Amino acid sequence: MTSYRLRLATASDAEAICRIYNEGIEDRVATLETELRTPDERRQWLANRSPRHPVIVAEFAEFVVAGSVRPALTEGGLKQVRPGSGSADNPFADNPSADSRSADNPLGVIAWASLNVFNARECYRFVADISVYVERSWRGKGVGRALLEKLTELGRQHGFHKLVLSAFPGNAGGMALYAKSGFRTVGIYHEQGQLDGKWVDTIVMEKLLSA
Repeated sequence: MTSYRLRLATASDAEAICRIYNEGIEDRVATLETELRTPDERRQWLANRSPRHPVIVAEFAEFVVAGSVRPALTEGGLKQVRPGSGSADNPFADNPSADSRSADNPLGVIAWASLNVFNARECYRFVADISVYVERSWRGKGVGRALLEKLTELGRQHGFHKLVLSAFPGNAGGMALYAKSGFRTVGIYHEQGQLDGKWVDTIVMEKLLSA
């Protein structure tokens, strides 16, 4: 049986977050960034964040369930995993560390997402920019949707009024996911940046959390 769970990121997740982020940079579908990151840089990035701008990860587990069970977030809705691994209602229960891996419970980070500072000016304190990055082999399987739902929940918990993001017009899968998750297109920045010597447009989207 396979499933995945969501939890807050820890310093030990820096290498996995770095690897997945670098895939997004290399694939040219999610960011205008071109400089690959290092685990040390991502570790510092995690350490410098405020509690109001958390990073979350989706963690994969594959094992045979024995004894009593508890539901966990999965691509198809709810599946069963061992007690202590969180639930759909509280996916951060026990907040397990990525270091707590064992032979019968092999865990690995397959995606990450974050609430980011949109603008440092005080008037924008109720707006959060978001990031969502999924490992190549897990794209299109529902992990991104689960992360977006959790970011929306965390945004409300931390007092944000709106979430915003920028996407590439050519990222059809991402655009469809954002629309299904309640984001609407605000407009297009034409030729916003360059990738490999070519000008790239970015689409700006938003989601009001009070709606």
